[in-house]
Amino acid sequence: MTSGTVGIDRSVSPARLTFPDRFNLAVAMIDRHLSEGRADTVAIRTDDEALSYGQIAADVNKAGNALHALGIAPGERVIMVVKDCPAFITLFYGAIKAGIVPVPLNTLLRASDYQYMMEDSGAAGLVFSPEYAGEVEAALEASANKPGMVVATEGKDGLARLIEVAAVSLDPTPATAESDCFWLYSSGS
Repeated sequence: MTSGTVGIDRSVSPARLTFPDRFNLAVAMIDRHLSEGRADTVAIRTDDEALSYGQIAADVNKAGNALHALGIAPGERVIMVVKDCPAFITLFYGAIKAGIVPVPLNTLLRASDYQYMMEDSGAAGLVFSPEYAGEVEAALEASANKPGMVVATEGKDGLARLIEVAAVSLDPTPATAESDCFWLYSSGS
């Protein structure tokens, strides 16, 4: 299968999913809602806002473009110490769409854990919510691998500000079955 979308092969039992040779998860999880007519439908509702599929798709594209503008190249990893909020979703899928490998980390970890994961992942970048700055900054200070790009999600020079001014158009970086999509460290249990 060289092009197309995810499908179901019912000629085998049990049926199994089929994927094209080139595939980007952000297209299947985010962009498809636009082509299926849900651009104006609310997808995420928080105490403060309601975001449509169209808004999320635009922010995903902007996040991917902002990461590229910060010097993160396809295939490189970006650690995410980001609270559970819409920014997490747009950053996670924006990285994937841009061909960057997000590494979302548990926000309850301590500096020594973050230090280990920075060193182990060889991450080129790190994005964090300001409330986790204490543990993140201590990990950065102790780490032998200091990501070249470190940015908070909020603030004057934060990622949110960069996303506001980033281009809204982003072609998905095609991936293969062998490409990393994202890294996820287990809790160790």
